[in-house]
Parts: sequence; C-alpha cells; structure tokens
Amino acid sequence: MRADVVVIGGAVMGSSVAYWLTLMQPGLEVLVVEQDPSFARASTALSVASIRQQFTTAVNVEISRFGLQFIRDFKARMGLDLGLKEQGYLFLAQSTEGAATLHDVAQMQRGHGAATEVWTPEQIKARFPWLEVGDLSAGSFGPTGEGWFDNMGLMSGFRAMAKAQGARFVTDRVTGLRMAGGQVAGVVLERTGEVACTHAVNAAGTRAAEVCQMAGLDLAVEPRKRTVFVIDAPNARHPDAPLLVDAGFYLRPEQNHWITATVPQDDGPCAADDFEPDLHLFEQMIWEQLYARAPGFDAVKVMRHWVGHYAYNTLDQNAILGPHPEVPNLLLCNGFSGHGLQQSPAVGRGIAEQILTGSWQTLDLSDLSVGRMIEGRAFRELAVV
Repeated sequence: MRADVVVIGGAVMGSSVAYWLTLMQPGLEVLVVEQDPSFARASTALSVASIRQQFTTAVNVEISRFGLQFIRDFKARMGLDLGLKEQGYLFLAQSTEGAATLHDVAQMQRGHGAATEVWTPEQIKARFPWLEVGDLSAGSFGPTGEGWFDNMGLMSGFRAMAKAQGARFVTDRVTGLRMAGGQVAGVVLERTGEVACTHAVNAAGTRAAEVCQMAGLDLAVEPRKRTVFVIDAPNARHPDAPLLVDAGFYLRPEQNHWITATVPQDDGPCAADDFEPDLHLFEQMIWEQLYARAPGFDAVKVMRHWVGHYAYNTLDQNAILGPHPEVPNLLLCNGFSGHGLQQSPAVGRGIAEQILTGSWQTLDLSDLSVGRMIEGRAFRELAVV
C-alpha cells in the first residue's frame, strides 16, 4: 500500500490535517491511522472543550483567533452547529505583580485583535456579584471570542469532510517507521503492513514520543493526568458565568451543574493507559478554595468525574509544530499541553501548508518549531490551565 501522506493519529488534530490537505490539494492520497475509532481515551473526547484568546504568547492568540472564526463558521462550512457559548474567560490575580502581568498581556492580546479587558475587583464584583473579590488585585476578561463548544462535533466535522474529499481512514496500530536516507520511507501498521509514503505526520497525542522513538528521535512530550469533576451546587446557579481561572482551580458552568479541575501538587508523568481518577483532589484541593471564592458553593455534590490526559511539553508547554530537522519529511503537531482542541483548525492548516509548499503560509508558526526543542530554547506559554 502507498499514500502521499500518512497521518498517525485520527482524533481532532489528525483529522484537521487530513481535512486541510485534501481541501488544498484534491486528489492527494492521505491515509489517517487511528487505533481506537471509539476515541474513548482520546484527549479530544475528554477535553473540557474551551477556546480562549487570553494566552501570553502572540502566536497562540493568533492561532485561537483563527480557531474562533472557524468554529463560528462551522455550520456554514461543515453543516454542523458546534453550540459555541461565548461567555468569556475570567483570569484572577491576587498580587500587584499579577495585576501588572494581566495589563501587559492584555495589551499584547488586544494588539492581535482580542477584546481582553482588565477589571478592578470592584468591576468584577459588579459583573459577577456572587464572587468574593477582597483578596484580588485585578481580573482579565474576554467579553467576546472565548467560551466552550462541542468538542466531538469539531472532530466529526473534520473527519466527515476529509473523507468526502478523498482521505482514507483505517483502524490500525502503528508499530514502526521504515527509515531510508534520513527520511520516513514507510509507516508499518500492525494489520495492514507497510504503507510507503512521501510524508508522515505525528498527530499521536500523548503517544507522540513513542512515534518519534520509531525514527530514533527524542521528544519531550509526556502524558499528564487531569481529573475533571462535574458538581452540583444548588445555592450557586449562575448559568451566565464565565470560565473562571483562579489560583488553584478552574470552573465553568455546564447546564445546571459546573465543571471544575485543578493541577495536582505532585504533577508529573503518568502511564499512557492510566485513567484512574484522583478523587481526593476535589475535597483536598478544590472545594475549600472554591467556597472561599464563591460562598454559594457551601453545599456541593460531585455528580460524576472523568480523567483526561494532557500531551504535556515539558520544555515550555507550547505546541511543537512542523518538520523535524533531522527527518524533514516527518512533521510534528504535538505537545499542546491542554490546548490542542482549540488550536486544531489553525494547526491543521499550517501542517498542510508545510507539506504542500514547504513553509508556513497563512500564519507564521515558526516560534513553535521543532528546532527550539532540539536546542532546548524554551518559548514558554505561561497561561496553561
């Protein structure tokens, strides 16, 4: 078997790459390999499905600006309404230095088209009177262009359109890469056998480092476990609430309930198949802080929970994109550290441009190059939620 491009990983990132490739060059032979078509443990399916423009690096703001418009236009483009709820993100700061950072970052974000506003504690209280603001120095709020949407709808739309445009999807497991002359000559599948190719794309999510190892390459991406709680708080019904990012947790409304999570204090790598929930996190880390921020959460019940994995870039928590300098026909779209879903429209387009033209065309993503990883030159994103 042969394909022009073999995409390893068929969740939202791989499906986006396949969509853009077949849109930009009809007739291109694109094969997408996914070992679990149920996506039961894919980061895409287990995402909290949010999008924001409040990032600390300009390229991430630009990536999300494109993603936002793509999601807004999804029904016209794909025939599916993703139910985008633009209720904003509210980042809170508790120090003078934190407030100064919010002002500086907001100025950068506005320079790239975002609508970020920085509020005093009094302004936060006026807009969201159910919040306690006595310990706050400021907050930054995105009044438009931030919120949450249908994660599986985005992936399904990419997949359906990619298939309609000629991409092939196969259920199989990649077991190796055949190398020749410093290039990927073929992708070896467990059942199908070898697929010869001109380009290969690593869209393997938390298993991205395993794919790179097949080419003799190291990649500083590892799975990090995140336990997400769905809670009921009968004294806190605020369906118009934003996604709140506080010092020790985040929170957003989900119909009549809430979704909340935190980063474990002992955060570190986990096994790719470890989906055992850390149930102690709600009682020991989240609830006390949540109640202090909003007294309406005095009575809370955990309704359900789930575990997702971040494909965590240990160098700088930013995406790793483009051709690998040591294996130039192997393209990476990895290490999104929790931001991959919202970044998939722009990243899929960018990877397709690299394959078809050899360079970034619509949006310059060179700050996120693979080269910085090899050099150990961090390009850090500070707003990792």
